[in-house]
Amino acid sequence: MKKYVAEFIGTFTLVLFGCGTAVVSGPAVGHLGIAFAFGFALIAMAYGIGPVSGCHINPAVSLGVFTAGRMTAKDLVGYIVGQILGGIAAAAVLAVIAKGLLGGYMLASSGLGQNGWGDGYQAGYGLSAAMVFEFVATLLFVIVILGSTQGGAPTQMAGLAIGITLVVIHIFGINITGVSVNPARSLGPAILVGGKAISQVWMFLIVPSIAGIVSGAIFRTKVLDI
Repeated sequence: MKKYVAEFIGTFTLVLFGCGTAVVSGPAVGHLGIAFAFGFALIAMAYGIGPVSGCHINPAVSLGVFTAGRMTAKDLVGYIVGQILGGIAAAAVLAVIAKGLLGGYMLASSGLGQNGWGDGYQAGYGLSAAMVFEFVATLLFVIVILGSTQGGAPTQMAGLAIGITLVVIHIFGINITGVSVNPARSLGPAILVGGKAISQVWMFLIVPSIAGIVSGAIFRTKVLDI
């Protein structure tokens, strides 16, 4: 149970500070600031809860770890439940904070840093570009995670390497999808915002999950083992 609680706390932190920076400080810090918010939040949690749960804080990562043969099915379910609940809780807290703006805040129009694609979202990339980006970015992200935490790797530096990778992914991809690479990060804000966000969330649940499984399969076949 400690591992599942740790995953809840870690995912909560990632979504609250990552999406929160986009909602509250986005115009001031820009895409680069948002990218660093997500990456630094992940680095902090990697060292804060990593010794307890490994700090997956992402169902795609847990699916990759499971496929690679590094965790049990029971833990996979517990991790994903904790991650999803953490993402939803963070979105709910962010919604309360955003609505405290004295000038008013409309979730339906201003959102909670939800992911998306198409006309009216970021630079207006289509579904095909969004799917390709999310698949490739998640695949490479999980490969970095599995590679830097495998036996024989300098695992003390893994949290830093993983966080930097997430920063780079956001710098590249915020204009495309807002960057998910994490179903729990996408689901929480989408549930609270509803509308177009919830109608598009299916892609951010399916594509990163498939990419995580493929990454795990690569390590399962020992293609990238040390």
